[in-house]
Amino acid sequence: MTSEEGRRNLSSRLGIPDGNEPMTTTVHPITKASGRKVKSPAFNVEAVRADFPILKEKVHGKPLVYLDNAATSQKPRVVVDALMSFYTEFCSNVHRGVHELSERATRAYEAARVKAQRFLNAREAREIVFVRGTTEAINLVAASFGRANLRAGDEVLITAMEHHSNIVPWQLLTEEKGARLTVAPINDRGELIFDEFEKRLGTETRIVAVAHVSNALGTVNPVARIVQAAKRVGAVVVVDGAQAAPHLKIDVQTLGADFYAFSSHKVFGPTGVGVLWGRAELLEAMPPYQGGGDMIRSVRFEKTTYNDIPYKFEAGTPNIADVVGLGAALDYLRELGFERPAEHERALLAYATQQIEKIPGVRIIGTAREKAGVLSFVIEGVHPHDAGTLLDQEGIAVRTGHHCAQPVMERFGVPATTRASFAFYNTREEVDALVRGIHRVKEMFA
Repeated sequence: MTSEEGRRNLSSRLGIPDGNEPMTTTVHPITKASGRKVKSPAFNVEAVRADFPILKEKVHGKPLVYLDNAATSQKPRVVVDALMSFYTEFCSNVHRGVHELSERATRAYEAARVKAQRFLNAREAREIVFVRGTTEAINLVAASFGRANLRAGDEVLITAMEHHSNIVPWQLLTEEKGARLTVAPINDRGELIFDEFEKRLGTETRIVAVAHVSNALGTVNPVARIVQAAKRVGAVVVVDGAQAAPHLKIDVQTLGADFYAFSSHKVFGPTGVGVLWGRAELLEAMPPYQGGGDMIRSVRFEKTTYNDIPYKFEAGTPNIADVVGLGAALDYLRELGFERPAEHERALLAYATQQIEKIPGVRIIGTAREKAGVLSFVIEGVHPHDAGTLLDQEGIAVRTGHHCAQPVMERFGVPATTRASFAFYNTREEVDALVRGIHRVKEMFA
């Protein structure tokens, strides 16, 4: 194979536009182990599982049952291949190089930006800022937009179900500015009490920050309705979409929010990279978050002028390889489609809820009428850490602890929970294994 043929083959695999060709998305098909494309109208979970090499692993001699997807999802082969291709075929820095490798790296990096734009249905690719993850995205908004616009006496409104990453940045900001952090309560099901949320909106409310999906409860918040209420008082809305992006179809234009963030590693991409979407007019008006590298247009000792968005917020050498990997993950999800995987996940969550509710002495924490992929529970007389350790001996990976949501734990009067979280590659048989594992844990503590 010539170098030119190799380059074109690489471009095809990764969806990189080739020179002046139009930007297209050519992706690895969702295949069975034999390589035959799945054509069944039903969701073929076994065919999808074949794309995730780690799911064939054994843990303590038992088949891996991976139910920790809310912490991080597993990666399809195409993502691993994309990372390998970057490091072995076109590893280089982006944007300023004039040599071939740099140009190829730049095309791959910017192609991933367009894929993220499409994933969120953003208006423009320049509204997509690459960051390290959802946490950095929220910190960027708090430090840049928040510092420039919040004044003493103003208010930031959040909910009682937020992840620490959507609490602490606002605490730091309001303390610095002499503003207030106000919290809208949740009910016993783990749902936002919308009337109470509306009561806390006022003329002083400048920023509303809310999780689209709770990582500890699985609750899906009515974001479009929240945005409508916030806009009536002129507030800017920041949405933590870390747990929503793997499960829900996201359309930022329909939602109407001002900022939306998600993490690559939760949408089957690499760790260490994420996406902040912001309205172009807001991003343009915001000061830089960090200084150096590609965020500048020109530097003089007297004055520095800054680059256009999104580069104004991408200081230094970016995480190029993992952005390319994220692009491959978004290609994979696009090829997989949304409806059938989402339907499979909903059925799986309903089945797991039904089965675990039957177990005496087990209480589910978070019973919202609208949920996504998360099932948190406590076992009477058993600390969640002990439950998690014993389940691990059965090859079952779950998350235990407060899930970076200590106020949620306090609200429900528990120190921690055991959390099983699902992805489209999980099966009913794995739910059955979890149920058997919970029974074994109860027997150990009987």
